[in-house]
Amino acid sequence: MGMDSFWLQNARELVDCAMGRIPANLVIKNGQWVCVQTGEIIPHTDIAIRAGRIAYVGEDASHTIDQKTQVIDAAGMFLVPGLLDAHMHVESGMVTVTEFVRAVVPHGTTGMFIDPHEIANVFGLRGVRLMVDDAAMQPIHVFVQMPSCVPSAPGLETPGAVFGPTEVTEAMTWPGIIGLGEMMNFPGVISGDDKVHAEMSATRCAGKVIGGHYASPDLGKPFHAYVAGGPQDDHEGTRIEDAVSRARQGMKVMMRYGSSWHDVATQVKAITEKGLSPRGFLLCTDDSHSETLFNEGHMDRVVRHAIREGLDPMTAIQLATINTAEHFNVSREMGLIAAGRYADVVLVKDLQNFKAEIVIAKGKEVVRDDEWLIDLPKVNYPDWAAQSVHLRKPLIAADFILTSGNDAEVVANVIGVIENQAPTRHLRIQMQTKEGQIRQDITQDIAKVALVERHHGSGRVQVGLVNGFGFNIPCAVATTVAHDSHQMIVVGTDDEDMAVAANELAKCGGGQVVVNNGKVLGIVDLPIAGLMSNESVEQVAKKAASVLEGFRKCGCSLNSPNMQLSLLGLVVIPELRITDLGLVDVTRFDFIPVTESVNRQ
Repeated sequence: MGMDSFWLQNARELVDCAMGRIPANLVIKNGQWVCVQTGEIIPHTDIAIRAGRIAYVGEDASHTIDQKTQVIDAAGMFLVPGLLDAHMHVESGMVTVTEFVRAVVPHGTTGMFIDPHEIANVFGLRGVRLMVDDAAMQPIHVFVQMPSCVPSAPGLETPGAVFGPTEVTEAMTWPGIIGLGEMMNFPGVISGDDKVHAEMSATRCAGKVIGGHYASPDLGKPFHAYVAGGPQDDHEGTRIEDAVSRARQGMKVMMRYGSSWHDVATQVKAITEKGLSPRGFLLCTDDSHSETLFNEGHMDRVVRHAIREGLDPMTAIQLATINTAEHFNVSREMGLIAAGRYADVVLVKDLQNFKAEIVIAKGKEVVRDDEWLIDLPKVNYPDWAAQSVHLRKPLIAADFILTSGNDAEVVANVIGVIENQAPTRHLRIQMQTKEGQIRQDITQDIAKVALVERHHGSGRVQVGLVNGFGFNIPCAVATTVAHDSHQMIVVGTDDEDMAVAANELAKCGGGQVVVNNGKVLGIVDLPIAGLMSNESVEQVAKKAASVLEGFRKCGCSLNSPNMQLSLLGLVVIPELRITDLGLVDVTRFDFIPVTESVNRQ
């Protein structure tokens, strides 16, 4: 039932329940109310729930109980609003919306604001519609942001789909669409690009939120121009000054703590050390790998981390509940425990070490002691969703040759991976050539990186160099999870292994694989769009763990190296990336050669 239709039909039902004229469906007795709207913890509190909503919250709800009312004795546990993830991509968990929900609700998450721009880059509007339809069936709140940048870097890559103002305007009419996904084309906003401004205008006219993505350290005129253009939040800050600047300009500071991007510790100092009001700050995960979800948690993990970094528990919880609800204009519906709101309540014994004991979502007890008490929807994906890897022909080692001209020595432009961060470094490294080729160099930690076009079967393979994976044996890793265009990326110290890895992914419909001397060390198959599996998070996590173990066997000690791998083609975050059209200097948004003559330096 939609929010508006509820109030037409059921508001009087809540009134009658609060007065005791009709019974509650569910009453929680004797809890400690974590009242995020006032910052108080109020003991000896009852909550009466009717028709999925809170009818009464106060000292004694006995008047709402009859023999049919389900009663839960909180026994002094804290009553916390369900946690909200302010910005995330379901596809990063490598599972469907349903399986993501199955994984995270036991951790206390009852609302997610998802941007499906991964599947949008593969399948366009029909991919977004798949996610919207899946989201609408869930027992929790899953709001969808319409992806704004498909492709993320026009002219620098060959996309699987193209969105413009027409598609955005249409999507703004769909139920379940909460706003515009992160506006990654910040140069377009700043330069006055007609397309991106028309997309933001359509969102504003629909009264919905424009998501931001300003991945630049420049806090001068370009930053101010970007904010003036319309984006209302940003999760790309990594420094305390990023947080301060965004908060002062009225942007919501989305501090992220996912599998690889750990940006809470630095930015939270804006609150803990500089004394800024926390009202402008939110928490999010952005990208969480299935193994992280299974082994460590979701928004509960972020809240625990924020508390360890100096926030008091009340503030940390506010950042993950009411602040997010207010930002997306849904605080009349959720984000706090109060009459009229959805009954999304998490029972927790210890706020300092947040762990959900019981989760109530939309008025139903859905999880107790990590066990689901209800069935989740069964979603059947159409055949076309599992057919997304299109290679012109099987690849061979020769497809990964990197020619260098006649110079005996060259300066190579090398992508430098930075552990736990989305940006890369633009490295310039002198390298020897052999028979007119640049080969991998384990001694300098230099592997080849290839971008294989997979949407249109063009046969294009672009080869460059990457530093930072630490591979010390002949091996290759490959992925079709490759933000944002989701072509196929292959990194390797051996050309034969690179070909084997690419062909393995084509065979299973996409995913991630590690190969050593022609043998598969680990693989996770992701047949839906080459991004997701409809298996459970636990199953996918086990397969993903085999990939991570494969990385380690090849000498890589990075945290979440497969996440780092998946960003090597992300042309909207500096400094150096690769696409099917060439090597891109993201600070200049222009192509550069992989190698240059030493004499030209």
